Amino acid sequence: MENFSVFNPVHVHFGKGVIGELAETVQTYGKKVLLMYGGGSVKKNGSYQDVMIQLEIANAQVFEFAGIKSNPVISDVQKAITLGVENQVDMIVALGGGSVIDSAKIVSVCIPDNLDPWEVMKSIVQPIKEIPLIAILTLAATGTEMNAAAVIQNPDTQEKNGFVHPLMYPKHSFLDPVYTFSVSPEYTAYGIVDLIAHTFEAFFAKGDAPLADRFIQSIVLETMRYANLVLKEPDNYEYRANILWQSTCALNGITSYGRATSGDWGVHNIGHTLSFLYDTPHGASLSIVYPAWLRLQQKRIPDRIMHLAKLLFNTNSFDDFLLKLKSFFKQIKAPVSLAEIGIGKDKSQEIIDLLNKNKASGLYHKLSNDDHQTLVSYML
Repeated sequence: MENFSVFNPVHVHFGKGVIGELAETVQTYGKKVLLMYGGGSVKKNGSYQDVMIQLEIANAQVFEFAGIKSNPVISDVQKAITLGVENQVDMIVALGGGSVIDSAKIVSVCIPDNLDPWEVMKSIVQPIKEIPLIAILTLAATGTEMNAAAVIQNPDTQEKNGFVHPLMYPKHSFLDPVYTFSVSPEYTAYGIVDLIAHTFEAFFAKGDAPLADRFIQSIVLETMRYANLVLKEPDNYEYRANILWQSTCALNGITSYGRATSGDWGVHNIGHTLSFLYDTPHGASLSIVYPAWLRLQQKRIPDRIMHLAKLLFNTNSFDDFLLKLKSFFKQIKAPVSLAEIGIGKDKSQEIIDLLNKNKASGLYHKLSNDDHQTLVSYML
């Protein structure tokens, strides 16, 4: 087991109606609120209206920034920073899924000193201050509501980068499963893939952490148990609540304690390339890449892969493991090949070239240019 330290300061409010605690929470940080959200979904599911009622109760002055994309871009982050700086906001309320909250995290550490957000994302400049961030989650997927990480893309440089900093933990996160009822079957499935992929990234990091392995086993098996149930009954509170909490636990640290890093993240780096090139939903990119990555690593880390196979499917066969994993993805209608999302062999070199350019790799399991070529062939 590797040395580790535990720090997670997020105050989580979980359950039906917890938004009623928002007004009191906001009042502890000031009056001027930068409210960030995406498209119209937050107005359809009622969360926007609930938040505005609470902000009115708190007598807050609200500056709205809408339109954060599902694959968030650095230009929107910069616009939100400018709005926050110009109005000297006291805090950010981020309403939405991972893209909105990730964007808000970068905004929160850039506003105090009006930093360039891409220089922060590239670790050229390190933030030293932040304004408080309150997250209100509407999608079970990324786990961003209880960690200090953010992922943003830059179309100008053809990069999609991740950045982690302890200042970016939300002060409070509100998780009401009811706000996820209106999430489409497609994006519910992609969120399920995303949370499973987070546990896999941790599983394949450096370090022997048996208890963390058991946490991963439990999270994934419980997720698989509830996946089809929630897709059949999207308005079932218990089903949505379980998936929502599983997604939080998949990336709040407990799957990583005892390992050298929070994860390998090689699969995510490959998936980010698909998202950048074709605006592929994040979860869809992961259900395509993970089976290919496992095939690539089959003979390199056989013991580790087969330990996961045993934990999840009680099998000693790699082929059986891969078949069952892909079958689960297919069952929830997540793609397992590029062809399924309309990307043909003619795009192979384009993908390989960008993977090579960005040196896409894992923190522990390094990937070469030849590996990129092999992975793309496996994804077809």
